[in-house]
Amino acid sequence: MTLSSPRRSALADQVIAQLRNQITSGEWPVGARIPTEPELVEQLGVARNTVREAVRALAHNGLLDIRQGSGTYVVATSELAGVMQRRFADADPRHVAELRSTLESSAARLAAQRRTERELKQLDTLLERREQAWASADREAFIAADATLHLAVVAASHNDVLTELYADLGHLLRDWLRDDVGLDMTPENHMDHARMVDAIRTGDAESAAAEAAAHAFICLPDRLEKR
Repeated sequence: MTLSSPRRSALADQVIAQLRNQITSGEWPVGARIPTEPELVEQLGVARNTVREAVRALAHNGLLDIRQGSGTYVVATSELAGVMQRRFADADPRHVAELRSTLESSAARLAAQRRTERELKQLDTLLERREQAWASADREAFIAADATLHLAVVAASHNDVLTELYADLGHLLRDWLRDDVGLDMTPENHMDHARMVDAIRTGDAESAAAEAAAHAFICLPDRLEKR
């Protein structure tokens, strides 16, 4: 789609909006390298300076990371996510664990009360995918499956504000989980989530909240030793 406007600033705003949509829609997921500047010029039908201005604006807002000699990468799905990623990257592990515990336990409690049968089937599917990834020792697949399961639990709370906030924290929490999992995916390091899903299934809000809250603190002692 070729964009046009008589004013360069308005044109740059259009390009920013279109690039942002590529990110928020998931077409360019976090970690992906976006098309090169010449490719974007051709795709959008605008001048190189306009593309450069738009990319720099999104980098300033925390959605993109311009890496000299490598390319430009998606690092967040929203401006708020980018701000939180930068703000909390070096936060005290206890504080991150407490935040996770608060958000995930609240979401699990609400999910036990509000989940639909369709959402419960989705949780079962995601839990199975998580277990399969662990059994195959596929670290990145496990991290993705675990994060997706937690986000589905939060979505089942039917609290849109909580869901959006948790999604914006997603990249930070994935980094936390990546450190927790480490390289040694052994049975003793496995974090069971079946009890949480079962509690949501049976409508046991307090048990669901307790299980979700406990997950955030499982690996905290090891993380503190690394500091």
